[in-house]
Amino acid sequence: MEIDQLLARSALLEDRLASFLSLPLFESTSRLRASRLLASLGFEHAQSVKYLVAAGLCTSAAALLRIQYESLVRALWTLYVATDGQTELILQELTEQSAKKASKIPMLSQMLVEIEEKAPHAPVAHLKEFKHYSWRPLSSFVHAGIHAVNRHGKGFPLELILMEVRHSNGLLGIAGNLLLTLAGVPPEAGKMAGIYAEFKDCFPPVDPPFKRRSEPAH
Repeated sequence: MEIDQLLARSALLEDRLASFLSLPLFESTSRLRASRLLASLGFEHAQSVKYLVAAGLCTSAAALLRIQYESLVRALWTLYVATDGQTELILQELTEQSAKKASKIPMLSQMLVEIEEKAPHAPVAHLKEFKHYSWRPLSSFVHAGIHAVNRHGKGFPLELILMEVRHSNGLLGIAGNLLLTLAGVPPEAGKMAGIYAEFKDCFPPVDPPFKRRSEPAH
């Protein structure tokens, strides 16, 4: 698949999933509102990833992919783990005091541990696998490391660009499931199953065409 075709299909997928943001919450609580807001933030990052790829700015797109991932993990942590005080803090007006308090919210690795402990049904395995294989290279893009310098200077292979977009879509798929959960739509309704089937070409392969490694990517 060429990149223009994947971007066009991804835009349709994104529109379909973004429509879930307008579904009413099954409870109007701070927890659910904060979780949906974080999921919505992830959609903004995902859209930006595609815009940057379309403009040929793939190094910046890779940095945003990590930020999209973090938004999704925080959205899930807020729903399943955060205390009432922490969810209220996420929705507070931005002040020096609220920013100082928010800095004490757990780091992402701890969030994953806590999600797994308190919500074993959440897609923690997928999130942990993404972090295991992608965190170091994506962090390199964020912090102007060797991955960023090398790819900026030599360019991105097409397969790497396609993978970047598909991984962003994969995170959106998890976010779509989260939004349905927040709206009280049961899994048996089959909404996400239909979307996964229709847009199979836009998501990462279930079984990657390479042997899995025990060590993270470098």
